[in-house]
Amino acid sequence: MNELPSKAYIVAVDMGYGHMRAAYPLLDISATPLSWNIREPYIISANTYPGIPKKDQKLWQSGRGIYEWISRMRELPFLGERLFAAMNYFQRIDHFYPKRDQSKTMFQLDYIYKLIHKKGFGKHLIHELNKNPLPLITTFFTPAFCAEEHGYKGPIYCLCTDTDISRAWVPQHPKNSRIIYFAPSHRVCERLKAYGVPEEKIITTGFPLPKELVGKSMKDLDLIKSVTHRRIIRLDPTGKFRKKFQTLVSETLGRDIHGSTSEPVSIAFAIGGANAQFQIGLDVIESLAPDIKNGKFRLNLIAGVSNKIYGIFEKALKDHGLDLYRGKGVDIIYNPDKVTYFAEFDEVLLDTDILWTKPSELAFYAGLGLPILIAPTLGSQEEYNQDWLHVVGAGIGQGNPRYTREWLSDWLESGILSEMALNGYLNVSKKGAYHIEAAVLRGEHSEMQDIHLV
Repeated sequence: MNELPSKAYIVAVDMGYGHMRAAYPLLDISATPLSWNIREPYIISANTYPGIPKKDQKLWQSGRGIYEWISRMRELPFLGERLFAAMNYFQRIDHFYPKRDQSKTMFQLDYIYKLIHKKGFGKHLIHELNKNPLPLITTFFTPAFCAEEHGYKGPIYCLCTDTDISRAWVPQHPKNSRIIYFAPSHRVCERLKAYGVPEEKIITTGFPLPKELVGKSMKDLDLIKSVTHRRIIRLDPTGKFRKKFQTLVSETLGRDIHGSTSEPVSIAFAIGGANAQFQIGLDVIESLAPDIKNGKFRLNLIAGVSNKIYGIFEKALKDHGLDLYRGKGVDIIYNPDKVTYFAEFDEVLLDTDILWTKPSELAFYAGLGLPILIAPTLGSQEEYNQDWLHVVGAGIGQGNPRYTREWLSDWLESGILSEMALNGYLNVSKKGAYHIEAAVLRGEHSEMQDIHLV
C-alpha cells in the first residue's frame, strides 16, 4: 500500500493577484525541492522560481507585460479600447448555450504547445520537481500542460480560478490527458465537459477561501457564522431586512439578530493587480471623507503590492484631511511581498462589511458572507464572474463613485446589503481549500454541495 503524501507542490504564476491568491489558502500543505533551500511554506511561481532559465523568464515576462500595459491603456479613447478588445478576443469565453461540443482547439492553446514542444518551455521546472515527484497543484493552465508534456511523474491537478473558463484551460487533446481539474463552480464543471475533459477527471470543489476566514476544519464554521452575524447587523441599521427574514437568519447563523450597533460600516476597496482602476478609489475617498470623519464609515484602501498606488492613495488622504484618521477611520493596506499582503488583506476582511472590487477571483469571497460592490469588468472572464454574482444574489454594480456617500447610505437603509451578505453565505461554497486538500492528500473526492447550478 502506497503511503499517502502529506505535502504537494503549489504552483502559480505571478501575474496580477488571481492565480497567486487562489494558491495562498493551500500554503500550509506546500513543498519545495530540497535543492532550493527554501524555508517552507512557499508558493512556487512558474515565472519567477529560483534558477528559472532566462529564455523561460522572457517568455513569461512578454505575456505579463503586454496584458498589464493594455489593461492600463484601456482608459484611453479609441486606441486603448481597441487594443483591449483585441486582447480580450483571444481569451474570450464563448456562450454556454446552446449546449454543444466545444473541444476544438484554439490559437492561444496551439501557441503554448508550440513553445513547450519546440522551445522546451517549462521543462526546467518540471525536471526540478521530478527529483521528488509529489502531487502538483497549479492555479494556471500552462504549468499543467508543461508538467504533462515534459513527463512529470506525480499526479497533476489544475485549479480553475474563475466562475467560467475559456478553452485555453484545457489541453489540445483532453480525452487523453491525465490532468485532474478542480472546478470552483458547477458552470466550470459543465464547461470542462464541453471542452472534452472526461467527467472522472473533474472534481467540483469550490474556490479555496483562506482557512483563517472560514474555520479550523471542514465542519467548523463558527468563525464565519460569527463574522457574518456582526456584518448583517451593521449593514441593516433600520432593521428592515432582519424583520423580514429573522427566522431564516437566526436558524442559518445560530444567533439572535436583534439589536443595533454604533460601529461604523467598514468598506474595503481592492484595486486589481494591473492598477487600472485607482481613480475609483480617489472618487470614493472624496465622497466618503465627511462620513469617515464623523464615524459612519471606515475605509480600507487595498493598494496590494503597488508602492505607486500606495503613494497615490496617501496623497489623496492628505488632500481631504484624512491623514489624521489613519488607523481609526481609514487605512491603506500595502506590502511589497505578495504572500504577506494576502495575509494582511485577510485580516482586514475579518472586520469588513462590504468588499468593493472588480469581479475577479474575489467574486468567490462572497461565500464569506461579504456583499460585493462590483467595479467595472476587465475581460471576458470578469463579465461571467459579474453575471454569477448577480445569479447568486451576492453582488451589485457600483453606483457613481463620486456620489458614493448618497447611494450607499440609501442601500444601507433599505437592507439590501444585508440580504446580499446572507445570499453569499448561503449560496457560495466556503470549503474549497478543504475539499482540495482531501482530494490530493487523502484521495477523498468529496464535492461542494450548494443550490446553484452556476
